This record gives sequence, structure tokens and C-alpha cells, in this order.
Amino acid sequence: MRIAINTRFLIPGKMEGIGLFTQEVAKRLVERRPQDKFLFLFDRPFDSEFIFADNVEAKVVFPPARHPFLWYWWFEWAIPRVLRQWKADVFFSPDGYVSLRSKVPTVLVTHDLAFEHYPEQVPYLASTYYRHFVPKFHSRAEQVVSVSEYTSQDIIRTYGIDSTKVATACNGVRTPFKPLSGNEIAAVQAQYADGRPYFFYVGAVHPRKNVDRLIRAFSEFKKASGSDTKLLIAGRFAWQSESVRTAYEQSAYQNDIKLLGYLSGEALGQVLGAARALTYVSLFEGFGVPLLEAMYAEVPIISSNVSSMPEVCGTAGLLVDPTSIEAISQAMQQLDSTPSLRQKLVDQGRIQRTKFSWDKATDIIEESIFRALQGKLLNKK
Repeated sequence: MRIAINTRFLIPGKMEGIGLFTQEVAKRLVERRPQDKFLFLFDRPFDSEFIFADNVEAKVVFPPARHPFLWYWWFEWAIPRVLRQWKADVFFSPDGYVSLRSKVPTVLVTHDLAFEHYPEQVPYLASTYYRHFVPKFHSRAEQVVSVSEYTSQDIIRTYGIDSTKVATACNGVRTPFKPLSGNEIAAVQAQYADGRPYFFYVGAVHPRKNVDRLIRAFSEFKKASGSDTKLLIAGRFAWQSESVRTAYEQSAYQNDIKLLGYLSGEALGQVLGAARALTYVSLFEGFGVPLLEAMYAEVPIISSNVSSMPEVCGTAGLLVDPTSIEAISQAMQQLDSTPSLRQKLVDQGRIQRTKFSWDKATDIIEESIFRALQGKLLNKK
């Protein structure tokens, strides 16, 4: 079998959710299926670290697809030509885009439909592109895979897609996430939080991530409790982050809030592993990878009671209304003052995390590839 994979998000040093999903699943597919040929499709020069085995060849397809006009060019003109020339049997696209013009059986991965629920938080041209093309992508693909049951049902409801062609996979975690010893925790606290315990947020600093309310809730927590616990925020400031800056500047506890910027690899694993709790109270998630990372780091969680987060978090965290500053603050007070509750949530996390792995995600993708091929063959008869 000849399997072409859209790998344009495999970018060294800039790997986030979609890139990590692409890397982990593509690597496992290649290792599992040494008898098959794989073509990795990049939109810019690539790093050889992503050529996982001898049965992989790579091709840079012009143009670099990082703008709505260029997305259209790449997927509707460049990709169909390459798939046809390479004689691909199937096209696997893990970043939410497919080619409408290509006839090759296609497996699409959708990570969320956030733009449908929060269109005002997406730049105009991107929003226009998504609203026009994403419904068509889901209709075009022979198989659609999402990363949570919530997202699967969201796709079916929003686009009227036949549920028989929608499958649910998941995300997994990277190796840096593991529990730390007491001495390791103390060293990380000394390096990042003046030797104090801290709540931790990791992710984009963006309105949908609700970081402004998290900061305001932390200020309420400090005022009510008198605790010396700090708040550390790791992530790039994205588009429309003014409300977060305002909340930070207005906080009376600004000295107890640390903006760390982007963290990755070992540093992220250490800072998360030393946290009193992960505070991830996003307004909407297709999965919420930091929740799973916290479970592997054996850190308790405060998260939201909306979208996919209850599904992923299970009983490993306190679930709150993300629009309620009071509810977030009260959950912080509970966890900060109750060691037995923190331990209970960690114990639950050890159980909950076993539901999600990269191997499970790859199982679903591999099955969907075969279903896509079978569906195309049946349609030809």
C-alpha cells in the first residue's frame, strides 16, 4: 500500500498539538507497516529526524501553506498533482484539511470545531476559509477521525455527517511528563517560583483559553486565603490577548504571577511536575492535552465542566464553570488547603490516564485507512 501523509506541521522546535499528533501517529504507522511505502508531504524544507524509516520518502510541495490563499493552492492544486504522480492509495491528513479535487481515498483528522463556536476569535480570512471549506472537507473524506467523543458528536451535529464514517481516537503524551521527587519539586520551585508552591497553566494565551478569568480568580483566591501559592503561566501570547494583559496589570498580586513564555521539552515537564495543581479552565477544547500530561506528571487538576474536558479529565480533577471567577477561586482554595484531596485526584489520574495513548490513536487511524480504501472500492462496483 502507498500511503501519503500531510506532514506540514512537523517543524523542529515548534511542535504543538497537531504537530505532535502527526509525529506520534505517523511514526507508529511507519513502524507497524514496514511492507508499505509512505510519502511525507512538507510545505517547506524538513528535518531528517522526521524520516522515521527506510520506507519513508519525503517531498517538499510548494507553496508554504500558512495563509488561506496558500492553503487553497496547496490542497486544491499542488497536493492532487503529487498524489496522482506518486500513485497514492490513500491520503492521511491529520491537520483538519483535505483536498476536494483529489480522488484519492482520504482520512481526515479533526481536532476541534472551535472556529464554529467562537468565530469572533479567529482572524477574518481564516474564519471565512474555515466556514466555506471545513464542512466540505468532512463531506469529502471517506473517513473522519476526531480526538474525543465530544468532538465526534460535534462534527455529526454541526455538519450532519453520517456517524458510521466518524471514529474517535485520542491524544497521548510525550516522555517528559512523570512524577518528581520532593527534592526535584523544591529545586523547580526555587528556580521558577521563589521557592513557593504554585498553580500552573500551560497553553496559548488566547481568549478561548480563559486566562484572563484564571488571573482574576487567582487574585480572589489570594485575597480570600492569604496563601503564599503563586500562579505560573506558560505559553505564547496569541492574537487578541489584550484582556489577559489587562487582568495581569490590574491584579493586586502581580508579583505572585509569573509569565514564563513558551516552555517545551524537559523544562515543561519539570514545571508541570512541580505544580500544586494544573489550572486549565479553557472555554472550549477538542481534547485538552495538558490534562493528560498532568495525569502522567501526577499533578491534580482544576478544569472546566464544558466540551471535551470532563471526558478527558474524568475524576482526576475538580470541574468548574469556566465563566465563574468565584468557582475557579473556590476550587483553588480547596486544592491549596487540602493535601488529601490533591492525593485523591492524583490517584484517580493514574486510572484515567490509561484510557489514552498514542498506540490507541494509531489503532483508530490504521483502521480508518482500511475503511477508506474499502469504501472507495465499494463505490467503484
